[in-house]
Amino acid sequence: MDGDFRTGFVRESGGARHPALVLNADYRPLSYLPLSLWSWQAAVKAVFLDRVAVLAEYDAELRSPSLSMRIPSVVVLKRYIRPPRRVAFTRFNLFLRDEFRCQYCGARTDLTFDHVVPRALGGRTTWENVVAACAPCNLKKGARPLHRSGLRLRRAPRRPGAEELRNLGRRFPPGYLHESWVDFLYWDSELEA
Repeated sequence: MDGDFRTGFVRESGGARHPALVLNADYRPLSYLPLSLWSWQAAVKAVFLDRVAVLAEYDAELRSPSLSMRIPSVVVLKRYIRPPRRVAFTRFNLFLRDEFRCQYCGARTDLTFDHVVPRALGGRTTWENVVAACAPCNLKKGARPLHRSGLRLRRAPRRPGAEELRNLGRRFPPGYLHESWVDFLYWDSELEA
């Protein structure tokens, strides 16, 4: 990945908000989209319960009469959590599979979903029959079969694998990334020479 792409999304934390990036025991985020984050309170609690190890910290400190510690920025679980093998059929996962693009025209705005074989003609609500569509294309297609609508699919709909969706999630960074997270989010990207 291009270095400018990765660091272009780095933002400074605002106010007292200091979320912690949560990594599985294999040092990969539990999820990329949404990014696996805990509040600073949950991260500190997990540290005290010895459920995580701290890999990076914010400059901010927590202070009590008997303790002073820096707020965790990146934590890794001590026990591995097996990622789910099946992908839930949700609107969000459907949009992620289709990379947040209309599967007819490629638009990225005003997305909804469309049954390739309309329900009125016996089409089912399954991975193999539902695609992301912008409102204008969805309206144009209506309850007609695809071949009568004048539209063409950019690619055939199919059931995605869990690893495929995790990898797709990496391509859509959130609006906020702390600089200490970048190396852990892109740990398998190619290094510059």
